[in-house]
Amino acid sequence: MKAVIQRVSHAAVSVDGRTEGSIGRGFLILLGVTHGDTEAQAEKLAKKICGLRIFPDENGKTNLSLKDVGGELLVISQFTLYADCHKGYRPSFIQAAEPGEANRLYEYFTGLCRQEIEKVDTGVFGAHMKVELENDGPFTLVLEELPG
Repeated sequence: MKAVIQRVSHAAVSVDGRTEGSIGRGFLILLGVTHGDTEAQAEKLAKKICGLRIFPDENGKTNLSLKDVGGELLVISQFTLYADCHKGYRPSFIQAAEPGEANRLYEYFTGLCRQEIEKVDTGVFGAHMKVELENDGPFTLVLEELPG
């Protein structure tokens, strides 16, 4: 399971011109699921993300978490995080989990985040989405939770 986390001032996701989710200060998370990913991995990743201390404190040090600043989450499924571009010019997506399993773990991950963070919005799984954001920093992290 892989996540791209962007610290944002605000972010929104829309499908066919309709806003499906929007947040103020917080994290935009692009979440990818691969074959063999488990609920245990989702639990570890959700705990890590919800506890990340990457907001500045009164001294400008990245020392505060989402909870500390009343931050929000926007979680978007992103199978393209598992693209393989080694051969040719057209990416292969065979490393991405099958849609049914990917959606199950995406929903599970999102539910875990909702237990920790007051506002968690999402995109629409499998839809063509437009994402707008204002990256704060910029501050972007890539986390991967491996089996075991």
